[in-house]
Amino acid sequence: MDVITAMLTRRSTHHLTRPAPPDDEFAYLLKIAATAPDHGRLHPWRWILLRDDQAAHLTHLTRRLKRATSPTTATPASASRPAPLVATLVFTPTPHHKVPTWEQLAATSAMTANLQLLLHTRGFASIWRTGTTLHHPRIRRFHGLAPSEHLLGWLHIGTATTAPQPRRTLTNTATKISTHISADASEDLPDAAEAASAPPLVDALFPARP
Repeated sequence: MDVITAMLTRRSTHHLTRPAPPDDEFAYLLKIAATAPDHGRLHPWRWILLRDDQAAHLTHLTRRLKRATSPTTATPASASRPAPLVATLVFTPTPHHKVPTWEQLAATSAMTANLQLLLHTRGFASIWRTGTTLHHPRIRRFHGLAPSEHLLGWLHIGTATTAPQPRRTLTNTATKISTHISADASEDLPDAAEAASAPPLVDALFPARP
């Protein structure tokens, strides 16, 4: 399968069954996915692979926490059953004088997109899941996260139980492309004004925990 075909035919799949890639195949695909652009080659991430009882335990814990915080919110049936493989993505930013944290997060996202495409080319299906319990202390303890680490989500992996849906019509992205800059972009601005206009991105994404 060539790259364009893979990108046009990959779909997030809710209903997954066995088989899922074994650990050694996941590790092999991850080596390839990790060739994504990564300034400094920091690889600021790690994966935790959950199967069988561990995946079921996570699903049960997540449902309990959701009921405790939102008792009237129903859990979709497809989200209540764990996939054969639940891969937890942990963001592990590395302090570095050249590579800001937001750029490390971008590298992590690029690696994950690569991995989903690679899984698709091998006949596996997947879906990315997050949710309201993502940063709950109980979920963090379950995964054994260090204080400096951040849980980004879970990649549910397996084999699709139904035929894949047709790919959505390609979006018109012409309005997302420009060939000029604003008139005042090259003008000198006071340092304070520049700082005020560009708040730290990752501070907003990952606020300090109490």
